[in-house]
Amino acid sequence: MPHRRACDLTDAERADAIRDSEIGADLDAETVARLAAASTAYDFRRRRFVYRAGDAADALYVVARGRVKLCRVEPGTDREAVIDILPTGALFGEFALYTTTGAHQMSAAAFENTRVLRIPVGEFKLAMGESRELNHHTLRLLGQRLSRSERRVADFALDAIPARLEKLLAELSERYGREEPGGVLIDIALPHREIASIVGSTRESVTVRLNDLRRAGVIDFVDRKILLKHPTEMATA
Repeated sequence: MPHRRACDLTDAERADAIRDSEIGADLDAETVARLAAASTAYDFRRRRFVYRAGDAADALYVVARGRVKLCRVEPGTDREAVIDILPTGALFGEFALYTTTGAHQMSAAAFENTRVLRIPVGEFKLAMGESRELNHHTLRLLGQRLSRSERRVADFALDAIPARLEKLLAELSERYGREEPGGVLIDIALPHREIASIVGSTRESVTVRLNDLRRAGVIDFVDRKILLKHPTEMATA
């Protein structure tokens, strides 16, 4: 889909994007076609918001291309706390399924030039009711994200910043890692300020710690990305 505008995509092309997403692998053709027909495709330039906290939570989204950053932005100061960075194929906006306020509690922005499919929550719920596979996957996804959030809260309570950083690198290597001759390359260019936001630190502290890890031979920097030289050791840190 790289050379076609989002508004020009056909139902079949949107169906391909859903089929290739994390929710599409086990869905029957009828469910995929139903979700595709209900969806609308949008392109967002880097840093543009898909939605902001307080906007109506009335749809779910599939990342058809690029990556999406989930974050909280402090009113008045615009200070940002990064919650997660989701890859191509990810489903997000699932808060719309269970909100009692009808509004998003966090924001979603394009981490890079990104294409998303917007699926109205009413249509998604109807599809969940008729597709065991979609219902099962969605509930499992909610459970995984809750578990990840709880683990991160525990890390903030129990771990010092260096340990949080090393756990984050291990997690990113599992989600975005690519095997290279020298180790595992985290195939996403994360500015130090973004890493600092995720682990609850400052950019300066993160830079110092990453440089310490580099001098110790634990990591290296390759084209603004991080290479874990000993990913197994990092995972058990």
